[in-house]
Amino acid sequence: MTVLKIKRLPNNKVLPEYKTDGAAGMDLCAAIDEPITLKPLERTLIPTGLKIELEHGYEAQIRPRSGMSIKHGITLINCVGTIDEDYRGEVCVAVVNVSNETYTIEPQERIAQMVIAKYEQAKIEVVTELSDTARGSGGFGSTGK
Repeated sequence: MTVLKIKRLPNNKVLPEYKTDGAAGMDLCAAIDEPITLKPLERTLIPTGLKIELEHGYEAQIRPRSGMSIKHGITLINCVGTIDEDYRGEVCVAVVNVSNETYTIEPQERIAQMVIAKYEQAKIEVVTELSDTARGSGGFGSTGK
């Protein structure tokens, strides 16, 4: 099991938490003092009041909360954000309202989830040919519905 070191900033009132024993992601909460209202298509950066230190070979993936996405149209601007192991700044969540209605984010509201994942850096090798596959260069929609 990997260790995630967390430094709480003065504005943090809620630590990340796995809500069930089988949860892959831990919830991140808005470290804000006042509600933030997002109009349709408006986006903002929400602080979590946390700084983290990951072990070598691990990243933190910031993902939308499925309930907020389907019920309210609140998702992440970059869909999945990556926090690299060498980043030491505050973890912030880039949210966007893709619904047709305004939505208000309340202080300490759960706004995203964070998944800790192992990664590997690839060795880049420039070649003149790639191996053939049945799919070949078939792109978007080429495998059917």
